[in-house]
Amino acid sequence: MPQKERVLIVEDEKDIADLMLLHLKREGCEVEVVDRGEEALDRIRKNKYSLLILDWMLPGISGLDLCKKLRGDKLIPQGTCILMVTARAQAVDIVLGLEVGADDYLTKPFELSIFLARVRALFRRAHQNNLIIEDKRIQIGELVIDYDTHEIKCGKSSLDLTPSEFKLLYALMKNQGRVLTRDRLIELVQGEGVSVIDRAIDTHVFGLRKKLGDYGSIIETIRGVGYRVASSF
Repeated sequence: MPQKERVLIVEDEKDIADLMLLHLKREGCEVEVVDRGEEALDRIRKNKYSLLILDWMLPGISGLDLCKKLRGDKLIPQGTCILMVTARAQAVDIVLGLEVGADDYLTKPFELSIFLARVRALFRRAHQNNLIIEDKRIQIGELVIDYDTHEIKCGKSSLDLTPSEFKLLYALMKNQGRVLTRDRLIELVQGEGVSVIDRAIDTHVFGLRKKLGDYGSIIETIRGVGYRVASSF
C-alpha cells in the first residue's frame, strides 16, 4: 500500500472505528475518525482524502445521503474513493450504495483481512486512474465520453448517467471491440468481491442501454461471458 494515504473514517461504532484506525495506521495511512456525517462534510470541505470509509446508519445525515451529496455536488476530486462499510447486507442496499457513488461496499461483520484487501484494491485503482493520460475523451460515432469533465454527449444531447453507469460506459468504450467479463467489469466499476456481481452489472447495462437510446445497441452481450462495445456502429 502506498505510504501516507489520507483516510477519513465516518463511523459511530467506536469499537469498529478504533479497529479500522489501528490497522490502517499500521499500513502507513494517515487516518482521521469522525462519528457524524455533518462533521465529515466539514472536514472534507477543508481537506483532501484518498479514501472515505462511510457507515450507512449514522446519526444525522446518513452515510448513503453523505455519499450521494459528495458525488452529486462534486465535493471530492475524481480520484477520491469511497468504501461503504455497513450492516445493511440486502442486495438492494448494495446496489443502491454503489449507484449513489460508492466505489465498493463491505458488509458487517467483516473479516479484517478482507477489509484491508478492499482498501488496498481501492488505492491501486485510484493510482491507476491518476496515471491515465491518454484516451480521456473517446468518441464512437456521435457518442462522446470525456473522463476529465464527466460529460457524455450523444449528438447535441447530454446524457445524465449514474457514477456506476459512467464508469461502465467509459471502460467499455476504452476497450472497444474487446470482451470484458463481468468479473473484470466489477473490478473496474464497482470493486472486488461484491456478492451480487452479475446481477449488478446486468442492471447497470440495462439502464445504460435505455439512456443511450439508438446507441444502446452499441453494447453487445456476449452470452455467458460479459459485454463489449461494438467495433463499429
